[in-house]
Amino acid sequence: MPRGRKPDQGRQTSFDEVVIPDKLYFRIREVSKLTNTKAYVLRYWESEFPTLNPERKSGQRLYRRKDVETVFRIKRLLYDEGFTIEGARRQLRDKSGKVEEQKPLFRSGADRSPLRSIRHELETILTMLSRKC
Repeated sequence: MPRGRKPDQGRQTSFDEVVIPDKLYFRIREVSKLTNTKAYVLRYWESEFPTLNPERKSGQRLYRRKDVETVFRIKRLLYDEGFTIEGARRQLRDKSGKVEEQKPLFRSGADRSPLRSIRHELETILTMLSRKC
């Protein structure tokens, strides 16, 4: 069985699919349920994304509606569109509304030739080591 994320089974990740109640503040548990995101993930995102900054009163995190919408944007960028945290941070900072294409890791097949030679050398070393054992 492959390891990794579990498949989305009826999970609502899109902001369009969820109705945010008309309230002034939301506690972290409510945001967690609305966005289907664990509370510790929300706390981590607060440290990574400056745009996500809920108020703290009497030891409670209080999210405004704009914070909940930001959580949905972060989740979409990270999980649906595959951005890294840095890439998602940059997208939120730009606030352009459009998602720019991620640059490919390799420009063409010619760029992969050094990696192929390294892989070949590593396979040769592995073969030599397996013979000695």
